[in-house]
Amino acid sequence: MKNMLQFNGIKLRAPEPDDVDFLFDLENDSRLWHLSNTQSPFSRFDLEQYVLMADKDIYSSRQIRFIIEKIEGKKSKTIGTVDIFDFEPKHKRAGVGITLLEDERGKGFAAIALKILIRYAFGYLKLCQLYCEIEQDNTASINLFEKAGFKLSGVKKQWLIRGFERIDVLFYQLIEIVKPE
Repeated sequence: MKNMLQFNGIKLRAPEPDDVDFLFDLENDSRLWHLSNTQSPFSRFDLEQYVLMADKDIYSSRQIRFIIEKIEGKKSKTIGTVDIFDFEPKHKRAGVGITLLEDERGKGFAAIALKILIRYAFGYLKLCQLYCEIEQDNTASINLFEKAGFKLSGVKKQWLIRGFERIDVLFYQLIEIVKPE
């Protein structure tokens, strides 16, 4: 396979300085702050510094962010991000998070990006387990991760606060099945 980070019109790539405006809009969408425990907006400077440091080794930073691009002929369009976080090389596991622009949701792009990320995590990083946490009422994300093979393994009761509401969070895992030799 020529590029393990590209499949079916979707490509994952490292953040570039040109992505700062995109990340600025995405990270400063206050509707998403409760998901990442963000308490205040990010400055352009902070995001520029993040992008400049994004090439750090996952073993030292314990995370990696990919930009999701939709390939349209010879052009491409940035449509979201997908992250590996809480990377634990000893235990061979990591968390996964994905965000797509609203107008690009429901078109199957997140499923392709997640498939690419799973292939990278299990095939290249040699992880044995990925996990995610999804708000109980986020049916689109639940469907996305379940179709990718993630299994519900627990519920974190009243885990997040969204506005004045306490939200249960569903804990999903994708565990690579090791076949005996």
